[in-house]
Amino acid sequence: MDKVIEIMLMGGVGLLMGSFMNVVVFRVPSGINDPSAPLSNIAWPGSCCPQCMHPIRYHDNIPLLSWIWLRGHCRDCHAPISVRYPLTEGICGLVFALVATVFPLIPDALAICLLFWFLLALAQIDARHFLLPDKLTLPLLWLGLLYHCIFARMELRDAVYGAIAGYLTLWLVYQLFRGLTGKEGMGFGDFKLLAALGAWCGWQALPSILLLSSLFGLIYALGQRFLIGEKQPHIAFGPWLSLAGWASFLWQNLNG
Repeated sequence: MDKVIEIMLMGGVGLLMGSFMNVVVFRVPSGINDPSAPLSNIAWPGSCCPQCMHPIRYHDNIPLLSWIWLRGHCRDCHAPISVRYPLTEGICGLVFALVATVFPLIPDALAICLLFWFLLALAQIDARHFLLPDKLTLPLLWLGLLYHCIFARMELRDAVYGAIAGYLTLWLVYQLFRGLTGKEGMGFGDFKLLAALGAWCGWQALPSILLLSSLFGLIYALGQRFLIGEKQPHIAFGPWLSLAGWASFLWQNLNG
């Protein structure tokens, strides 16, 4: 019974964290593009409709349920609310509950959920804006090092080497590509994201993370080209790095 309550609590926390993620994903890029924008601060003002700017009532801000109750529209201006919002909340709630089910140790479960939250937020931002903000990548890197300092899941030096090697690997690829083509093949945010994943997973996991993320990106590009008939000039690498990195960390904990 205690385990069921724990799983339900983690699922509830996941729903709340998914709701907060929606704020972060919307406002952080706005603050970077225009610091004076009215919704550039994640703390102020409170939740409001981005169309009419009317504050959202507390009973209209319940994860998942409010979107269903309002039928996906703002109560005041009736503008549609993207299905991305309840999907993010639902995915976070489900993943948090599943992690609590599989991993009995609270530190491990919390670490896996925390990494998932950051990576899902970064993946959404990069997919929409081709941007991996320092406000998320750098705290994620330091949290990875802090996690191994406190819980010693691996040698701290392996995490430090992972952060350094992760950044330098993509930096060297970037410099080589720019030297050969005169173009920039990726952004500096990708370097910092891989550095953060190196801090969480260790330097030993970097080859598999790079291989998996490249494979995921290639499959996505081919799918866009041949199944949908679209050829995108640029493909965000952050979502695939995030997916591969979380899968690697999850695998380490399952086999630890």
